[in-house]
Amino acid sequence: MTTVLSNVVPVFLLILIGWTAARVGLLKQETGDALGEFVFKIAVPMLIFRTLADAHFGGESPLPLWTAYFIGVAITWTVGHLMAKTLFRRDAKIGVIAGMSSSFANNVFIGLPLVDHMVGKEGLVAVSILLAIHLPIMMIVGTVLMEGASAQVDGGQRRGIGAVLRQVGGNLARNPLVIALAIGITFNFLDLRLNPTIGTVVNQLAASASPAALVSIGMALTRYPIRGDVGLSGSAALLKLALLPTAVFAASTLLGLPPDWRAALVLTSSVPTGINAWLISQRFRSGQSLAASVISITTAFGVLTVSFWAWVLS
Repeated sequence: MTTVLSNVVPVFLLILIGWTAARVGLLKQETGDALGEFVFKIAVPMLIFRTLADAHFGGESPLPLWTAYFIGVAITWTVGHLMAKTLFRRDAKIGVIAGMSSSFANNVFIGLPLVDHMVGKEGLVAVSILLAIHLPIMMIVGTVLMEGASAQVDGGQRRGIGAVLRQVGGNLARNPLVIALAIGITFNFLDLRLNPTIGTVVNQLAASASPAALVSIGMALTRYPIRGDVGLSGSAALLKLALLPTAVFAASTLLGLPPDWRAALVLTSSVPTGINAWLISQRFRSGQSLAASVISITTAFGVLTVSFWAWVLS
């Protein structure tokens, strides 16, 4: 267990350093925004590109990996949604935000650094393959469900699925992560190689992704205080930290995923809630305090659940 903690605790210490630096004013919030933009547009895309360009897939199909992860997501999202509506008597819009907050892991800013640190290259391959469809599916499903819930709660006309797909598809086409995935897979398929000079630059930028991502997410957390309905947000956080990784672990085991792939999926599913859940709540002006609280609670207690799953997988 000491070895597990020595691997997990540094990840959360970097988040704490970022939070503290922003909280006490050592670094301005604008610095955190700039650092987050660097991570999202340059550092993490370089890490994904390098990982996929050099990966050896060994004939493994990505379908079992995607299936295992999204079985866990579907179970957790459904439980979170029904819990908010039936147990806490909230409307359909809050139900969607509760379900999304319970099942949307921060795979980019926390999951990738964690898997890189604890599993290694094969784990990064698994998370990169997951990222190829994770953001598109989660954002499309979240937007479609919120469109329907808004029409039900607020009245008005519901946008068609075609309009939602066009909007999300246009955003994804400009997404640096999606572009990096496509270029990395193309390099791998065509067996292309970077020259040593460019390769060194790519490696250095990729190496900066983990610490920069963790510090930037820590700084961003100062914007998401715990407030509002602690009962509902605490319950959603419990689903995120406990039910989602348990369901992903069970599905990965039943589908017989390779050990490194299973470890990567379970670890990345056990990390705190991603900021995208809050972005959806902002977009539809509902459940902002719920999403923000779940992000903060899961980050505060994430070190415990991540350590537990790291111990189980070890």
